Amino acid sequence: MKKICFNFFVVLVLWTPFLTHSECIGDIVAKKSYSVYVVPQTAISQLYSYWVPLLESLGKRSNQCFELIVPATIPIFEKQLLNGKADFAFVNPYHAVMAFKAHQYVPLIADGKNKLDGLIVVRADSKINELKDLNHSKIAFPAPNAFAASLLIRSFLMQKGIKFEPIYVKSHKNVYWSVMTGDVPAGGGVNNTFFREPDEIKNQLRILYKTPMFMPHPFIANPRVPPSVQQAVQNAFLSMKNDPALTEILNNVQIPDPIAVDYRKDYMPIDKLILEKFAVSSENQ
Repeated sequence: MKKICFNFFVVLVLWTPFLTHSECIGDIVAKKSYSVYVVPQTAISQLYSYWVPLLESLGKRSNQCFELIVPATIPIFEKQLLNGKADFAFVNPYHAVMAFKAHQYVPLIADGKNKLDGLIVVRADSKINELKDLNHSKIAFPAPNAFAASLLIRSFLMQKGIKFEPIYVKSHKNVYWSVMTGDVPAGGGVNNTFFREPDEIKNQLRILYKTPMFMPHPFIANPRVPPSVQQAVQNAFLSMKNDPALTEILNNVQIPDPIAVDYRKDYMPIDKLILEKFAVSSENQ
């Protein structure tokens, strides 16, 4: 693993398989440092600028020290997660299912304000007005196992008999950009990333289809993390929403209203969708 200074990671992202903020984030006198892996939905530089302040406050409130790790791509993130590398991780809902099955990762909190739905977007001036118009088209997705932005949409289109060529472009931002520039006629995203895009991008796109809504991305813990630490981190997250000074920080990481979540109640229903036939092993991505 290559540990780099925060100011230089943008330059190194092209060749570093996954990146870390090597200094302790949070309580600098804590005896142990816990890794926090974040799924790279958007630009890595943006994720670092959002998650470092969040973990700084979370660590001080929970008396814990964190090491932030943002893999370069979603498949690399999946591989590290399923190998049990992460002590804590911010994952998509299907990753939560995969991680629970692989290592019994425990969901601690998720956003209680905004449920997650998948979107198919096209250019605002596109002549595509119905799903059937996508037949035999290329469609951009962030990664094969992105939950609402890829798995749900691909499964729905296949159920409808719509044939398409999936193009995987590594992030949600790349999906929106690919559609906006006309590289592909349509792409899969989610509400939580689409509506955070600048107006100059959103205004050039149109939502063609929305999936049903699900509980959004959870912050999960490896069962090797002591229960007392898991509880401290969960409590710290829940307390943060009561501090107006942290409103923007929580919103930036897509958790404006942290609530406690439970795997069986909130994420096991996703397993019943039988999406594994559309999932791709990280070894094959």
